[in-house]
Amino acid sequence: MSNFIPLSVPNFGPEEAARADEAIRSGWVSTSGARVGEFEGQLAAYVGMPRAVAANAGSSALHLAALAAGIGPGQEVIVPTLTFIAAVSPLTRYVGAEPVFIGCDDSLCIDPDAVEDFCANRCTLKADGLYNDRTGARVAALEVVHVFGNMADMPRLLDIARRYRLTLIEDATEALGTRYTAGPLAGRYAGTMGDAGCYSFNGNKIITTGAGGMLVSNHPDWAEHAKHLSTQAKADELQFLHDEVGYNYRMTNVQASLGLAQLARLEDFIAVKQARYDQYRRGLDGVRGLRILPFRDEEGTVRSNHWFFSLDLRGAGLDRDRFIAGLQARNIQTRPVWALIHEQADYPKNEAYGLDKALGYRAGIVNLPCSTNLTEADCDRVIEAVLALAAG
Repeated sequence: MSNFIPLSVPNFGPEEAARADEAIRSGWVSTSGARVGEFEGQLAAYVGMPRAVAANAGSSALHLAALAAGIGPGQEVIVPTLTFIAAVSPLTRYVGAEPVFIGCDDSLCIDPDAVEDFCANRCTLKADGLYNDRTGARVAALEVVHVFGNMADMPRLLDIARRYRLTLIEDATEALGTRYTAGPLAGRYAGTMGDAGCYSFNGNKIITTGAGGMLVSNHPDWAEHAKHLSTQAKADELQFLHDEVGYNYRMTNVQASLGLAQLARLEDFIAVKQARYDQYRRGLDGVRGLRILPFRDEEGTVRSNHWFFSLDLRGAGLDRDRFIAGLQARNIQTRPVWALIHEQADYPKNEAYGLDKALGYRAGIVNLPCSTNLTEADCDRVIEAVLALAAG
């Protein structure tokens, strides 16, 4: 049988091994050690922010953002339904707030038209904020997820947040390195335009520390508060005095050491992602009704990190799950897009709007192998297997 081609795996080399070995030999392997602060500084410099706060996961960073923003019981947060559930729970259930679910546009990111419709026609803007006409709750925040590294429509979403007095939190957990290259936001990275932004370094992300995350904010006091909360809210470390409820959300020194090595390779990783994406497009897009979803960078205003590649099967008349099984039988790992969150756990009781495109993409999208060590030959093998299945 041909060698297994995984969906998305880490790309570690000698520098990662050397840095991890240095951390282990130093004895600083836990949440103390110089590499955590160094990684925070280098990540902040890369995305052009004054401060970054390391965490043990992207979801932890989102929870810290919600706490720093003051989101809590009696409030609502506008969130996308087409995303991983860990993007929504930390901003809502973790802090006692309720989500209002919005569908996606053709970028797979939250649909600004539906957000605008909800705010303008289903809410009332009062002196102290936006209120949901149906529930009476204050709508405190808008979450934007840059799905699969694709930049959401930030000029419009920032304008909506400003006009309706919404805190804007960016989930850039999949979008490290995605940035505007032209227009009014030129030079700004995903995660740096709203009130707070969060990144993930999970094992399948474009750079990884095994597990980990980072928070940045345009409010310096939010970042400092998040750092305080992430270290168990210690007011006096020597005497073990704590001035509020905190969390053990710290990143370890070993993880930060890996992160430093990975961050140095990020631009090379993005170049590989672009090359493999272009290869898939040449081989599959428009063939037998197949479609490779575009990234916003094709409009000439964004450089995407091209984290995940999406194949739309609907025009080819292929059943998603049979297609995934067919590739698995050929030793190629793929996956569907996430189940929509408004249909899961206890979320069906919450409001949801503008779902048509999200429902369609959920039924028809398959993510193709996209590791940064995926070779040209591996990519050709995936293309051949996809075309064979499409041909029946």
